[in-house]
Amino acid sequence: MPWEYFSDDEMRCHCGCKRVEMDPYFMSKLHSLRKLLEFPFLVTSGFRCPEYNEKISSTGTNGPHTTGRAVDIAISGKQAYLLVQYAANFHFLGIGIKQSGPDEKRYVHLDDLSEKEGFPRPRIWSY
Repeated sequence: MPWEYFSDDEMRCHCGCKRVEMDPYFMSKLHSLRKLLEFPFLVTSGFRCPEYNEKISSTGTNGPHTTGRAVDIAISGKQAYLLVQYAANFHFLGIGIKQSGPDEKRYVHLDDLSEKEGFPRPRIWSY
């Protein structure tokens, strides 16, 4: 499914299964946020199949990325600050922040999953 600011390739699971199962409503929010901020979002992780997510994440086979409603964006500095600030206004309910270490290892995780959907955690956290 083509989006103006995001490609299928950057949203595709990295295990080789070629699945791209991003939620349309989530993507519309992400698109609106990207359009407002007027700078690129380099998505390093979009959809993950349950098997791949279990290999790379402590969330196992049921993590946020397996729902198609989560992304990790490589970003740092002032742009990361703006992304976090505006993401909360766009109803992203999970905001994970990794801003330590080298710039190329820094990112912001965004998802729109709630505790009611089985994702109990703080609204904003750091890695």
